[in-house]
Amino acid sequence: MKNKNIQTEIDASYLYKKLADHEEDEVIANVFRQMSDIEKSHAEAFAKKENLSLDKLMIPSWRAKTLNLIGRVFGYSYVLGSLMDTEKSISGALISHKKTNKQKITGTETTHVKILQSILEKEKNVSGTQLSKFEKRHRSVGGNAIRAAVLGGNDGLVSNFSLIMGVAGATTGQEGVLLAGLAGLLAGALSMSLGEWISVKSSQELYENQMQIEMDELETNPEGEAKELALIYIAKGIPEEQAYEMSAEIMKDKNRAHEVLVKEELGINAEELKGSAMEAAIYSFILFGIGAVIPVLPFMFIDGIPAIIWSVCLSAAGLFIIGAAITLFTNRNVWFSGIRQVLFGLAAAAVTFGIGKLIGVSLA
Repeated sequence: MKNKNIQTEIDASYLYKKLADHEEDEVIANVFRQMSDIEKSHAEAFAKKENLSLDKLMIPSWRAKTLNLIGRVFGYSYVLGSLMDTEKSISGALISHKKTNKQKITGTETTHVKILQSILEKEKNVSGTQLSKFEKRHRSVGGNAIRAAVLGGNDGLVSNFSLIMGVAGATTGQEGVLLAGLAGLLAGALSMSLGEWISVKSSQELYENQMQIEMDELETNPEGEAKELALIYIAKGIPEEQAYEMSAEIMKDKNRAHEVLVKEELGINAEELKGSAMEAAIYSFILFGIGAVIPVLPFMFIDGIPAIIWSVCLSAAGLFIIGAAITLFTNRNVWFSGIRQVLFGLAAAAVTFGIGKLIGVSLA
């Protein structure tokens, strides 16, 4: 049986190789190839400990294959984001292995981001532009977008499923349940999309103001900003001479310098601010609606107990799929995560159904 730690390393090696294959910048692609080799060496260490032949185990899991498919469809920044999300489990496994075998812990095991940064800094042909480009990628981790999609569908499904079960418990008419379900779908989706629009818009306005202040500082005191950027790189462990060279190169382009300073000083990724608040609102509406429509579907065609049973079954299936999808980020067991999601969702629906039943009896 394949050890979980081995599988984690195999998946990481596979995904880093895919990142390298689809990376246009050769320097950054080489970073990913080295990371792939590092993860493979970790897998070899675990396999050796278990007296297993790694050649027969180098098969990526469904999770890794799914992430690769997402990368092919939506872009490989999503894959890099999810790799960063598994950082803790990978580093923890490596540290535990080294402690067991009384090997030296160097510090690079604690975070994949630091390992990636260390490799990039050692590249002979690395430039300030490439370093900041890579920084932007791993800080804007695209896995967040996938996570938002999964959680948006989950919110819609759980909230509307609970609402429908509550109304079904209080009434016996198909029309009332259907009307409540559709009203819950629209109200919830509109609320979610409006909240998303306000969140994105307010964040953009706040960051834009901070970015303008940074641009004013760059125009009035470029020497001071150049020195500040060099000090930031020095603090990251880059040799002083190279840090000042990188800073000088970046400062040649005012717009580029502004982007890097905004990211390094304020922690703002200017690329993320280009997103449309309206687009985010529309996506939020659609994702919530997809989840919310699942428990409503049976009541569009049948009523009574059969409709309730079908609604429960469809919702349970949807909850399991969502729980399984969450493992893309948590790396937990699919069955554990899926069944847990089903149990929580059914429990919430059972509570509202019971309350609805009590209210219905009381009104009667």
